[in-house]
Amino acid sequence: MAQSAYINFVDGSTVPSLTLDDLRNQLLHYKEQLNLTGKQLGWDYEDSGFPYSIETKPEAEGKWFYLKGNNSLYKYIVMGLGSTQDGDKTRHYVQVVLPDDCTHGDKAKGNEFCKYLAKLWKAELHLFNGRVMYFNPRK
Repeated sequence: MAQSAYINFVDGSTVPSLTLDDLRNQLLHYKEQLNLTGKQLGWDYEDSGFPYSIETKPEAEGKWFYLKGNNSLYKYIVMGLGSTQDGDKTRHYVQVVLPDDCTHGDKAKGNEFCKYLAKLWKAELHLFNGRVMYFNPRK
């Protein structure tokens, strides 16, 4: 059964919602940061830190995209956007899905990406195992 993690945008988040292009650009920025770290260390860290290529399918245009693994340790991670109605407010979220045939490496990288993005956006993160991490400022 596929597992999902959610990055919920709540009051206090740096952004109330995003587009699929914003999410894709943020992942590309993360990949670039890893590349710069690798240059400082004298190691090709980009391939180890972000071992995926960003792919889209025609039927998923504007709804989701997936990260396709570049080696045998990683297969797929699917990322998409959604929203729910909470009273009179619309709450937006990012959903990260691990398909049935994903590897342990995919789950570890999925957790890593979710934590990075949730911390960046000061959002509420619901992990694959059901636990919740709060990066948003709360009283």
